[in-house]
Order: sequence, then structure tokens, then C-alpha cells
Amino acid sequence: MNRRNFLQNSGLSLAAITVSQQKVLSAFFQENWKINMLTDTVGTFTERGGTIGFLLSKDGIVVMDAQFPEQAGHLIQELKKKTEKPFQLLINTHHHGDHTAGNIAFKGLVSYVVAHENSKTNQQNVARNQKSEDKQLYPDQTYSDTWCQDFGREKICLNYYGAGHTNGDSVVHLQHANIVHMGDLVFNRRHPYVDNSAGADTKSWIKVLDQSIAKFDKKTVFIFGHSGEGYDITGKKEDLIAFRDYLGNVVQYVENGIRDGKSKEEILKATAIPGSPEWKGEGIQRPLGATYDQLAG
Repeated sequence: MNRRNFLQNSGLSLAAITVSQQKVLSAFFQENWKINMLTDTVGTFTERGGTIGFLLSKDGIVVMDAQFPEQAGHLIQELKKKTEKPFQLLINTHHHGDHTAGNIAFKGLVSYVVAHENSKTNQQNVARNQKSEDKQLYPDQTYSDTWCQDFGREKICLNYYGAGHTNGDSVVHLQHANIVHMGDLVFNRRHPYVDNSAGADTKSWIKVLDQSIAKFDKKTVFIFGHSGEGYDITGKKEDLIAFRDYLGNVVQYVENGIRDGKSKEEILKATAIPGSPEWKGEGIQRPLGATYDQLAG
């Protein structure tokens, strides 16, 4: 319900309520999405779901991930306030619904959608299983190893380094800005979801991060799919290194447990990952359980 309808339905008017009541209502109706500009032309959008990145180029708007339909609608209306250029490209870092369900909001608006070939396959498989194919906007361009295109003075390249969070995660590099959207290949101080049903591989994920760490420099700004409480959805190479080491500690903990004859249930009783104290809170069973299933076959 918007502000006008709420006031009409409740019999209130701004003239009839006190200043303090107006402040309460203002807070109630305040948008809960946030746009943060990293440069004059590159920014992030957060509301509900995986972090969205965007580029405002002279050739048009590029969007990286789409959250859910409602949130994508909020993003679209905000970007239209920033530029009159058309939406040119939507990139999906991977197939999960909190990154692609909002694709449908771009139908008839964006020129094309690009993702890794496995990401498209995963999105189609999930939609068929959930009988939600009518709510999808699938990528119409896919790639296997590398995809690049110029937008104004910016060059965007998508790179696939192997299985990680899924088997279709793209590393999106804005070369001129030196900004990289990692999607869910990095959960900044938050226990990650590891999607074995979509070809995830924790050991391979470590190698994917190794390649990313080697490719980009100390000045590169990284956008992360998710972050823990008190941590940001952007960061530096040190944050990639920390998350890689965290995954290594997850693998080591599970391998030690299997070697010591522990059951999956016993391993899942862990409350912390040895060597990675910054990763706290709920969700520790996600990486432990998925990694156990991978290592135990």
C-alpha cells in the first residue's frame, strides 16, 4: 500500500496528524532499498536478494543480477531517474532465484541477457521443476569460457573459472573501472550456500578464488553477492583471500572429521569453523553438509 492509499483508507490526512506522527509515517513508508555509487558510472543496489551491480554508460544501462521482480522494479525506476539511456544488457552471475527471478521485470526493456551456459541450463531445470517457466526471462546469449563487450569507454568481460558455488558462476570484470562482481562466489563473513544440486564443488571453488586473486590487483573493488551482519557487500582482494581460506578451513574440518570416523550428523554439530572466527551466526551447516556430501561421495 502506498502513502496516499494508506491515508485514504485510514481516514487520515497529513494536515490532521501531528508532526511526530508524520515522522513515524515517513519512516514507515521510506524505501528500504539502497543505491551506492562506487564511481560516477558504476554502483550497487541492495534490497532483498543478491547484490545488484550496474553501469551507466553512454551506450545504455548494464545491470548485473536482478534479485526478485518487485526489487528489480525498484531498481529500474531508480535508474531511470539517473539516465535517459535505454537498458542494454542484463548479466546473471548465476541462476539462483534471488539473482534471476527479477529478470522478468526486464522483459521488453533490456536488449539481451547473458550468462554462463551452465547457468542458463540450471535456471531452466529449476523453472521446470517448480513449474515457473512462465515467470522466467532466460539468457539469450551464453558463453563457455570468456565473453567480452564494450559499452562506451567501459569493457565488460565475463570469465568462467570452474565449479564453485554452482557449476555456472561468472566473474564479471568492468575493466576501465577496475570493479569485479563476484556474485555468490564470495559470501563476505557469512556462511555460504553450496548448491550441490547445481554442480557446486568446494575444493574447486577454492581454485576459482585463487584464479581471481591472481588476476586482479590490489586496487580492484569487488562486489559480493552477500555479506554477514556488520560487513559490506564490497571489498578488496584481502576479502577474497579471507573467504578462500575460510573454504579451505571448511574442507579441512570435514576431511578431519571423516578421517576420525565422525558421521555427518556429528560434523554438523560444529558451532564454528576452526581458523575462521569472523564467520559467525546461523548457516554453518550449509557448507559443512554440502562439503561432507562431496567428500564422502
